[in-house]
Amino acid sequence: MTEQPTRLAVSMGDYNGIGPEIILKTFNKTELRKTTIPIIFGSEQVFRFYTDLSGLSVTINKITDPEQAEPGKLNIIDITGGEHVEIKPGVIDKRAGCVAVTAIKEATIACLNQQTDALITAPISKESVNKAGFRHPGHTEYLAELCKTNEFVMLLVHEGLRVGLVTIHIPVNHVKEQITGEAIRDRISIIHRGLINDFGLKQPRIAILGLNPHAGDGGVIGREELDIIIPAVTNLKDNGFHVDGPFPADGFFGSRQYTDFDAVLAMYHDQGLVPFKTIAFHSGVNVTIGLPIVRTSPDHGTAFAIAGKNQAEPQSFWEAVELAITIVNNHKHKFA
Repeated sequence: MTEQPTRLAVSMGDYNGIGPEIILKTFNKTELRKTTIPIIFGSEQVFRFYTDLSGLSVTINKITDPEQAEPGKLNIIDITGGEHVEIKPGVIDKRAGCVAVTAIKEATIACLNQQTDALITAPISKESVNKAGFRHPGHTEYLAELCKTNEFVMLLVHEGLRVGLVTIHIPVNHVKEQITGEAIRDRISIIHRGLINDFGLKQPRIAILGLNPHAGDGGVIGREELDIIIPAVTNLKDNGFHVDGPFPADGFFGSRQYTDFDAVLAMYHDQGLVPFKTIAFHSGVNVTIGLPIVRTSPDHGTAFAIAGKNQAEPQSFWEAVELAITIVNNHKHKFA
C-alpha cells in the first residue's frame, strides 16, 4: 500500500537567520516533492528573497488555507498579511521575532485542527522573540502551552541515540530543586510511551544519568543520587520499566555505553546536549514527545553568522522532516 504524502506544517523561524534557506534547500530535493506537501507559515516576501539569493528553482504557491496546498510546490500561508518586512540577515530584530512566534502558533493550530500531519519548526532567536514580548524559555515550552499539556519531553535524536532531559531551559542554579523522584518518573513514562508509539520499539531500555560528577561517588560528591535518583530507578523497575542507572555522564558517553540503550535521560540541558551535539551536530533532530501532535526541528540555532550567505547546511532540517514522516507513518500503522 502506497503511503499518502505527509502534510507538513512548517514554521518559518527567524527570517534573519538560516531558517528560510534550509527550508528551501530541503524541499527542493526531488524525493521530498513526492513524499510531502509542505505548508510554510511565514512570509511570501521572505521566501522570494531567499529563493533569489540561493538561486534555487522553487515553485512558490501562495495559499490562505492548508486545504489549498498542492504537492510539488512550496505552499506558503503568509501570516504577515502581505505586510512588507525588512529582511536583515544576521541581525537580531523585534519584528522578525514577532513573525516567528506567530508562525509557530498558526502552524501548531493547523496540526491541532488535523489540517496537517506534523509540525516542523525552523530555528528562532531567543533574543529576537524576547524583544517581541515572548516570555517562554523556548519552542518546547510554548508548544506545550499551545497544546494545553504538561506531559512532554524534549528528546534529541540521531539514529539510535536518543537523549531526553528532566530540566530544559532553566539556569543551572535552579536545576537541583527541580530534580525530584516524581519528575524523573514522569519523564521516563513519557519517553517510554514515545519510544513505543513514535519509534515502534516494543520493550525500550532507558539509561538514567546521575546529577553530580561520578554520579555522586556514593554520597561523597552530593546526595541527589542516593536520596532521589536511585529510589526513582528502583520504583520504575518495580513498575515494569526497563531502566538502569544512575550513570556518571562523562564515562557513559565516553565509553559509548549509550549504544546499549534505546534512550538516555539526562538531568539538565548541557549534560545531555553537549555530548549529543558533539556526536551529531549536523544531523541531530529535536523531537517533542508527549504532545498531541508530531513536532520535530533541527538541533541547531539561527546561525546568524552565515545567514544570507547561501552557506547553510540543511542536513539537520532534512533529518527532521524524514523523522516526522517516519513518526506519522508509525502512528498510522499502530492506530489503524
